[in-house]
Amino acid sequence: MQADLYSIWERLKAGIEEILRTRVFVLIIVFCIMSSILVGRLFNLQIVNGQQYLDDYKLQIQKTRVTQGTRGNIYDKNGKLLAYNELAYSVTIEDNYSDSTDKNKELNKEITKIIKIVESNGDSVIHDFSIMLDNDEYAFTMDNETLKLRFIADVYGLDTIDKLSDEQRNQSAADIIDYLCTDKTYGYGINQKKLDKEQVLKLVTIRYAIGLNRYQKYIPVTVAEDVSDETVAAIMESIDDLPGVDIAEDSLRRYTDSKYFANIIGYTGQISQEEYDALSEKEQKKYSLTDTVGKAGLEQIMDQYLQGEKGEKKLYVNSVGKVIESTSVKESSAGNDLYLTIDADLQKAAYDMLEQELAGILLAKMSDVLDYDRSQCTDAADVIVASGDIYYQFIANDIIDMDHFTDKNAGKAEQSVASAFSDYKQQVLDQLKSTMEDANAAFYTDLPREQQAYLSYIVNDILTQNGVLDQNAIDTSDATYKNWKEDEQINVYTYLNYAISQNWIDTSGLQKYVDNAAAYSDASEIYKAIINYVQDRLASDKTFDKLIYRYMIKAGTVSGQEIAMILYEQGVLEYDSSQYEALASGSVSAYDFIRGKLQTLDITPGQLGLEPCTGSMVVTDPDNGKVLACVSYPGYDNNRLANSMDSEYYNQLINDSSRPFYNNATQEKTAPGSTYKPLAAITGLTEGAISADTYVTCDGIYDNVEPNVKCWVYPNAHGTLDVVGALTNSCNVFFCNLGYNLGLANPNAEPQYDEDGKVIKQTYSSEQGLEKLKKYATMFGLDSTSGLEIPETDPQISDEDSVRSAMGQGTNNYTTSQLARYITAVANEGTVYDLSLIDRVEDIDGDVILQNEPKIKNTVEGISKNTWDLVHAGMQGVVTNNPGVFGKIISSDITLSGKTGTAQQSTTHPDHGLFVGFTSGNTGDKTPVALAIRIANGYSSTFAAEVGDGVMEYYYGITDPDELITGTANEVTVSSHSD
Repeated sequence: MQADLYSIWERLKAGIEEILRTRVFVLIIVFCIMSSILVGRLFNLQIVNGQQYLDDYKLQIQKTRVTQGTRGNIYDKNGKLLAYNELAYSVTIEDNYSDSTDKNKELNKEITKIIKIVESNGDSVIHDFSIMLDNDEYAFTMDNETLKLRFIADVYGLDTIDKLSDEQRNQSAADIIDYLCTDKTYGYGINQKKLDKEQVLKLVTIRYAIGLNRYQKYIPVTVAEDVSDETVAAIMESIDDLPGVDIAEDSLRRYTDSKYFANIIGYTGQISQEEYDALSEKEQKKYSLTDTVGKAGLEQIMDQYLQGEKGEKKLYVNSVGKVIESTSVKESSAGNDLYLTIDADLQKAAYDMLEQELAGILLAKMSDVLDYDRSQCTDAADVIVASGDIYYQFIANDIIDMDHFTDKNAGKAEQSVASAFSDYKQQVLDQLKSTMEDANAAFYTDLPREQQAYLSYIVNDILTQNGVLDQNAIDTSDATYKNWKEDEQINVYTYLNYAISQNWIDTSGLQKYVDNAAAYSDASEIYKAIINYVQDRLASDKTFDKLIYRYMIKAGTVSGQEIAMILYEQGVLEYDSSQYEALASGSVSAYDFIRGKLQTLDITPGQLGLEPCTGSMVVTDPDNGKVLACVSYPGYDNNRLANSMDSEYYNQLINDSSRPFYNNATQEKTAPGSTYKPLAAITGLTEGAISADTYVTCDGIYDNVEPNVKCWVYPNAHGTLDVVGALTNSCNVFFCNLGYNLGLANPNAEPQYDEDGKVIKQTYSSEQGLEKLKKYATMFGLDSTSGLEIPETDPQISDEDSVRSAMGQGTNNYTTSQLARYITAVANEGTVYDLSLIDRVEDIDGDVILQNEPKIKNTVEGISKNTWDLVHAGMQGVVTNNPGVFGKIISSDITLSGKTGTAQQSTTHPDHGLFVGFTSGNTGDKTPVALAIRIANGYSSTFAAEVGDGVMEYYYGITDPDELITGTANEVTVSSHSD
């Protein structure tokens, strides 16, 4: 038994010794040791020092982000809020992706997911890109060539448009989209075949916005602003799957009663590269390319005061680029508040009264005529507002969307119009092709007006504007060119073939229309290419489509009834089933329907964009030059341009025929008409050309110069008048005589007679008369802009014909604001102020940091008290002699002195109507005011005077505001002529 145990032990011992001598044992020992070390290390990393290592991991990257301060508010003179900031939620994204081959794919995938979340909750992503979809085709949002080239230069990273190549300059919107989607270096890697154009455009818009910050990591880009709580919740639920995405609390700029103040206040937006580059080196340190700045108006002019002070945040970013923690290093602070001199209530009342008067004028001049040719009109007073032009304006001014006519949801009238248009356009294209191919076609002058319009569009717009017909190459003195432009005794075939022979055609734009085998020296092939090019462009040209609609409406092929029904079908007017059915059945005519909607201002003059559709007014305090109202009609909604710009709305404003972007108070110039006569009277009295005892007999015609000048009352006459009567009655003959006398060496000399008993005329010098008028115009500030802080057009003092210049014609041209400054100086008897919109600036604590004091440009010297009294008396007579207009003012304690004026433009456009004036007497708790009003193409100065009267009745509380501001068109009396 013991022997057996011993034997087992020996074998076991021998086995162990054998194992110890093998390599396996060594490996086992090594494995055990290493395992022990690993376990110990893991224990140390995760248990002993785990938190420390986690913190070290999280804090690998630290960055600083600048936060923008809240913008200051804008108030009127009485503290009414005009511009403010509203807290809203925005979806933002930061480009935290590394520059890898998968970056585009991953970023596009993430953005697509964000878009789906945002839109599924009824919100929308940003659309402030300069390309839009027009009938499912990419199109630039701007028509202005310089703006378009500036955008293209930005796309290619060029600081000026001069650096663009010819190829880049000529790129279409589709070319730009393709470049941004596919370029190997700068493209976004967007597969255009897999996505529809709307999806592509949204992706490109957001990627482009991100790309603007490509050299600045951790700068958030807004994807969608002012989103709903539902969108916020949905984004937060998916936040772990959306690297760099966040919900930000944004301060969005808002404007109250926007249309009334937009042309003064302007709007804000992200600073452009061009704006940033224009800043001084010192200013650039205050701004970055992500800053929100004032883009127009006082928002831009006073940006340095309104801007809040920036703050800073430290960001802690993990290894995948996600911001995991932030701490504030410096809090941002609010900007300063801006107080204006404007009385908001007066501004709104004046705007509304201008609109009511314009609507009344349109109704008074409206006629049920489809095909009206105003070129045949010989008197501006006889120009009518034709119903056919009104129906057309609904299409031309984009009130209704002609692209929607072919939409699957198009209404009954839309479908009918679309069908008629399709057939008619094909006929037009066929006819044009036939005309262009016919060497024996009729001369241009012998063609119907419709064909002339189409051919003019082809030559001037399609060929010339697109560079096929090279303007720089054309010899404008060439007989054939003059024949086409002036005589019109030539057909389009002959003209264009001649242009080819003279090398006026740039064939680079025709390459795809020329057979590859054809030589460019073959003129016939080039001409065929031109025809094909034209046909191709016309097929999708929206402006040409509008031109076709114009003539379809004139012909009745598209009816006013259909246009009116479309207003309901497209939601331009709130749907009214009874009205719609009445139109459909014909029980209500389109003419009466439109008149009714104009009467109630459901359709406004500003929408239609037909003359007259604009007006302006400036009201000042004569004691200091502060502006109480600066009205430009029509206005626009600056809320749609602030923050993230609505590019389509911006383009609509740019192309609107009523020019809402154009400040009619400060940028529109016309002749002042008879509103200039007070200045002429002051000039004549002071220079001795006339005196208080000067009497002139008006027989209706002033025949001392050729051609003769008719008084506005012709064939009637004013009789014998002194200067007070001449101002009151606005006698042209009196002021023509004054202008003539200013050009005489000795206007008061006793008459000399020749041997036949005839009066020997003194030598008349128009230049001398003009110099004297210019001297006083300069003294009254008409040689410079008015001092207003917003952009203003330079004035023009007449340099032609002292006789006509003295009655406000010649080449005199002034803005409403410049006339307001001049009449302010007449009101206060000679103090010419720089007008101002700004009262003061206050910081967040209410301390005044800028008080805008009145600035005197100059004081008119050498005017006698008697001269002022005579001029004021004549202007008071204007009011007291017109009780039909100024009856309530006359009966009040307010003394209103005024001067009407009518400025001619041409026989085919209505005259401009103007009124200037000022108040005195017992004005109660209201200050005296001076005012200037212009209704461009308003037919008669009487209408401007009616607006002035209404505004004064409102301001001084003479009439209940509800009687003045009715929300309906005014009843006006049509007068054929006025001063």
